Amino acid sequence: MIVHLIDGTYELFRHFYGQRRFNNGQDKPFGAVVGVLNTVLEMIENGATHVGVATDHVIESFRNQLWPGYKTGDGIEPALLAQFHPLEDALAAMGVAVWPMIDLEADDALASAAHSAAADEGVQKVCIWTPDKDLAQCVRGDHVVQVDRRTQK
Repeated sequence: MIVHLIDGTYELFRHFYGQRRFNNGQDKPFGAVVGVLNTVLEMIENGATHVGVATDHVIESFRNQLWPGYKTGDGIEPALLAQFHPLEDALAAMGVAVWPMIDLEADDALASAAHSAAADEGVQKVCIWTPDKDLAQCVRGDHVVQVDRRTQK
């Protein structure tokens, strides 16, 4: 089996701002949710059977206590923030494993899931779908790989 782990926060941001470009700066209600759901549905239609998505809409964690200036949720547009819960609910309704992170980041959930899946003898491959370089530390040869959906590399 191949396990697909998706950075839902990245995908939601990508679809939110990408659609804004194509809609002359106008936001479609839940347009980013539809974009992410289409992405996941396409993966499932192409044979993905084990899919997990992590999100982190609070975007503040213990790291903010350790490192002043570490990223926060400040400045995230309300129209984007309003799409996290509907996305998580819709993915769960599709049967996708969803990890809505609050005290930790989506990266933490993806790294933990990758580690657990890689240790399972029934798992042939783990694909972490994100361009986030922090997750490169999870890569293990051809067994655990990181893929940027934009470039497919």
